[in-house]
Amino acid sequence: MPVLRAPLADQAADALLERIRAGEWALGQKLPGETTLAPQLGVGRSTVREAIRQLAGRGVLQSRQGAGVFVTALDAPEDWDAVLRRASIVSVIEARIAIESEAAALAAERRTPQELRALRRALDARSRLDRGLEAHVDADTAFHRAIVAAAHNDILAELFDGFVPRLRQSMVEMLRLRPLSDEGADHDAHRALLDAIADRDAVAASRLSRDHLTSMKERLS
Repeated sequence: MPVLRAPLADQAADALLERIRAGEWALGQKLPGETTLAPQLGVGRSTVREAIRQLAGRGVLQSRQGAGVFVTALDAPEDWDAVLRRASIVSVIEARIAIESEAAALAAERRTPQELRALRRALDARSRLDRGLEAHVDADTAFHRAIVAAAHNDILAELFDGFVPRLRQSMVEMLRLRPLSDEGADHDAHRALLDAIADRDAVAASRLSRDHLTSMKERLS
């Protein structure tokens, strides 16, 4: 169907994306050339090139020098911030379980003496509960972030950092509605996690991280 509305490059990119979503081209398949696509879309070749650049920037297409343009994804990912704003706290915690249980195992294997000291300082800061709910949530987040940092995995750190604004908001809301029934036991669980990392026990660190976050999820059910 010809593209009729401006801006033409945006509309051409949307039309190509819809055809990819509909299965017209499979993952890894080469797209037709500009001379074929331009009349199909009702635009010029330069507009097709710009549309392809847009979709390449979104990870859907890839231009390979001398070979052509290939499909590298069957849909464009939604904006990450929009996904997080819409996500439930349960979904966020489930994602944290996946990220942090692996990060805890890696931290047990890779942490440095300096990072272990930073973890102990973060745990000590977390234990001071007289500063208000929001300060406690921030201290708790800082402790878990220190574990992710000690994992030495940039992707895990980036994922965790992406969660922080949504996580902070949700944790404050949750603790206002359902305060911790046993703050001492909660702190002991965090200390046990730190001890496992200090002992370089990756299996125990992963399990303790998963158990802690799973219990948090169960509180919401």
